[in-house]
Parts: sequence; structure tokens; C-alpha cells
Amino acid sequence: MVFKDRRDAAEQLGRALAAHAGSHPLLLAIPRGAVPIAAVLAQRLGGDLDLVLVRKLHAPGAPEFAVGAIDESGWMYLAPHAASVRASSTYLEEQKALELQELARRRRLYTPGRPAISAQGRTAIVVDDGLATGATMVAALHAVRRQAPLRLVCAVPVGSPEGIQLVSEHADEVVCLEVPRRFGAVSLFYESFPQLRDQEVIDLLQSTASRPA
Repeated sequence: MVFKDRRDAAEQLGRALAAHAGSHPLLLAIPRGAVPIAAVLAQRLGGDLDLVLVRKLHAPGAPEFAVGAIDESGWMYLAPHAASVRASSTYLEEQKALELQELARRRRLYTPGRPAISAQGRTAIVVDDGLATGATMVAALHAVRRQAPLRLVCAVPVGSPEGIQLVSEHADEVVCLEVPRRFGAVSLFYESFPQLRDQEVIDLLQSTASRPA
């Protein structure tokens, strides 16, 4: 399956998540790429839109290959293969410091003057535009689980078999439309997969918040 773009993926994912319509779920997007998808899902399911801020920790010299991920609190998930790609403890601490700075910058920029919407007692649906290693999603699910949601759902259009297996240990439910045996990169499953800018994230959050439920 190849999606036309993120909106097409969101419409298809919305149908797969239809059982959650009417429960006023909280859609939590991993910026930046998941925000357009979660915005559509919030509208389709009658829910709220917010962000869960996490950052990938990449392998030395390979920015697209995750060896782990970190959330805003500093909690870090480290993949078993980290040592095999020479991600030393010193390297990881340097990565951690850099990514915590970026997470703080994004929080100030994306949601100025307001706290994050709490997932406590609600169905929380964590959304990304695809899962490769699953590391970023694990960090996101861990961050949301600490808020004691009623139900924690991972929702993605496409994911690798390994990534889906990993995140299934951290969510109450995983909804994934396509799990190809040969994965490659997330972008390969979209005809159009542009990188989003910070302003696009801000605009989507503001427009969704101002839209009548």
C-alpha cells in the first residue's frame, strides 16, 4: 500500500480507528510529520489534538537510523543494537543534551502559554506517520503512560514488523494499516512526503483548537 500523502493516510487510519469515535479521545502527534495526520483524526473522531514531544537519538554518522529516543523529562529508551553501532555512553549523553534543548525549544514554540492537555482518564491515541525502528514511539508511549490514560493506543499508517512488535509491548492497542515484510524508509510508502516546517505545526494546532467539535 502506498498513500497519496499524509491526509490520505489519515483518512484511512480514521476509518480503522472508528471504534473510538464518540469517546472524545486525545490525539497526540509526534512532531512534525504526524501533526497533519493527527489533526484529521481529531476532527474525524471528535477528539482533542495535542503533541507528545520526543526526539530520536541517531546512530553515529547515520542521522536517519535511531538507536533510541528521549522524552521531555529526560527518560531515554535505548535500542539493543545501540552498542553494535558504536553509540558509546559519552556519545549518547551528548545526543541527549542536544535533543533536550530541541525539545524545550519546540515546547516553547508550539504551545506557548499553555500546559499540555492531560491524558489522565482518557483514551490517548499516539500518532506518527510511520514506524521504522519504533524507538521514538516507545518514548512517546512511555511519556503518555505516566499520565494514567484510560486506554493507550498507538496509531500509524505503516510500520516495520520489528517496530510494531516493539511498540505492542508498550500500548494497549496498536492500529497499523500496513506492515510490509520489506520496510526500508517511511517515505517510500507515500507518493508525497514533504518535510513540515515549525509554522505548519503551529498553524495546524491553532486551526484545530479553534474548530467547533
